[in-house]
Amino acid sequence: MSSADLHKRRVAAVARGVGSTISAYVDHAGGGTLTDVDGREWIDFASGIAVTNVGNAAPKVVEAVRAQVERFTHTCFMVAPYESYVAVCEQLIDLTPGSFEKRAALFNSGAEAVENAVKIARHATGRQAVVVFDHAYHGRTNLTMALTAKNMPYKHRFGPFAPEVYRAPMSYPLRDGGLDGPGAARRAIDVIEKQVGAGNVAAVLIEPIQGEGGFVVPAPGFLPALAAWAAEAGAVFIADEIQTGFCRTGQWFASEHEGLEPDLITTAKGMGGGLPIAGVVGRADLMDAVHAGGLGGTYGGNPVACAAALAAIETMRELDLTAAAQRIEAGIITALSDVPGIAEIRGRGAMMAVELNRPGTLAPDPVRTAAVSRACHEAGLLTLTCGTYGNVLRFLPPLVISDEDLHRGLDILREALRN
Repeated sequence: MSSADLHKRRVAAVARGVGSTISAYVDHAGGGTLTDVDGREWIDFASGIAVTNVGNAAPKVVEAVRAQVERFTHTCFMVAPYESYVAVCEQLIDLTPGSFEKRAALFNSGAEAVENAVKIARHATGRQAVVVFDHAYHGRTNLTMALTAKNMPYKHRFGPFAPEVYRAPMSYPLRDGGLDGPGAARRAIDVIEKQVGAGNVAAVLIEPIQGEGGFVVPAPGFLPALAAWAAEAGAVFIADEIQTGFCRTGQWFASEHEGLEPDLITTAKGMGGGLPIAGVVGRADLMDAVHAGGLGGTYGGNPVACAAALAAIETMRELDLTAAAQRIEAGIITALSDVPGIAEIRGRGAMMAVELNRPGTLAPDPVRTAAVSRACHEAGLLTLTCGTYGNVLRFLPPLVISDEDLHRGLDILREALRN
């Protein structure tokens, strides 16, 4: 059946509110490419939004999932526990930054992880206020929509939202007029202290590199200054590493780039090799503050997803995917550094982006951005846009993409940007 035929079926069956980037329907995928039902190959610069870090149908993941399905598919860890859940928590404790004693818990999605991190912070501190930042994205549930900054398409007409959420200015070097990291942190802290009060803050929640908000990398010193203020204020510092985690930025976690040891870290996306699994990991005193039964969920840490996560983590280690991400970063910067009309190339590892503004200004150019993305799609390169202003092209290739596919994709991108 063709993509056109499938699209007709989709229109009749799938809710209009569920969008798609392209109208082609995937038949199979692996490495750095997707192949649609019409036999057309696409170079993948999306990774299912930073999920297939180890590639689609990674051999160890496939083998582990197959073996687990044959043993059992579900018992609910809260009813009849199993080893793989414990093993994933052990891996999270081992891999995440932080020299303190840790605990972990597993969930289904990034939004669930964020909600539970907020629950833990509120319970442990006895406070209610949660501080988030301009351009933030944390999910689509009611609480996480409140935490997310962008109205369309995430929040429009879906309110009212959860209360006690407060927004502070983000460090956005391209748009901050030369303000350095510590200065941007002081600006944010002033807003928090004046509008919220340090003694009311349960948590400061931030993406070390913002995702949907535009792959914004804060100026050096911004994150450590916020973390230091949170510690002094008795607030929980939560790093949302859902998109940045598991080798994506050239380290296991983006917090490591500035030596951060967050109190809590949320994970998902690249963790499961394509299967839905998420986690919260952090300080044992915070995680264990919640009473038995206060955390969990029917499918959280499903055994099939746990098997996939363990196999994905093993693959990341064996293939040294942190180094692979660093090579991808170097390739993207080299390929795009001489292309005119780019306001900024930014990001880390295999989480890179270009921002497009009107020539000689900081006025966003979402029209050109959309046109470049369409041109990439027409040429067989799957790209995504993002940013509060819709003027950022983001690149999230699988970390196992071949040099040949990476460079083919970058050639298409260069041509689209030039034209």
